Amino acid sequence: MKTPQKSAWNPDRLDARAFAQAEGHLHIDTPLAHLPRLRGEADGDTPSLGAVHWEATAEMRPGATGAAPSPWLRLTAHTSLPLTCQRCLGPVDTTLTVDRWFRFVADEATAEAQDDEAEEDLLAMEPRPSLFDVLEDELLMALPLVPLHETCPVEVVLKAGDAAVSDDEMPPRRNPFAALGRLKK
Repeated sequence: MKTPQKSAWNPDRLDARAFAQAEGHLHIDTPLAHLPRLRGEADGDTPSLGAVHWEATAEMRPGATGAAPSPWLRLTAHTSLPLTCQRCLGPVDTTLTVDRWFRFVADEATAEAQDDEAEEDLLAMEPRPSLFDVLEDELLMALPLVPLHETCPVEVVLKAGDAAVSDDEMPPRRNPFAALGRLKK
């Protein structure tokens, strides 16, 4: 049985069962400035950040082996975040996308107990989840391990030390084991 469509759902404290029973849909643009952990990953020299365009849709699906139907949520998101290129240390716009399904269970204890056997990601209905927190977690997991430009806009010095000193001008390297060799004699 479908419940009447609510005019507005609260993504900060989502009633997952009612949202799924109503086959709810949210389409939200959230400024990156409102996601503090993700904002902390942005390149420090970037004056302004854009927004995350995201959607949440829900449905009830039959449970396994005759169990009661479970609420499921699909979260999709798209944004671009300026990160620090690890080669040239300049800002690099990085596209982040999320497309993930979640199955809701009664509480955290149930989620923990079923987590090892479940192929899908689990979320607890109680306490009511914040979709903003779930969104931010998923975007953080979508960050590249090493952000890089395909081609850096500046020439990259790939040698450690002072680039102005040539190999001929470098003082000879001392062998740290030379003193041990003298003691051995």
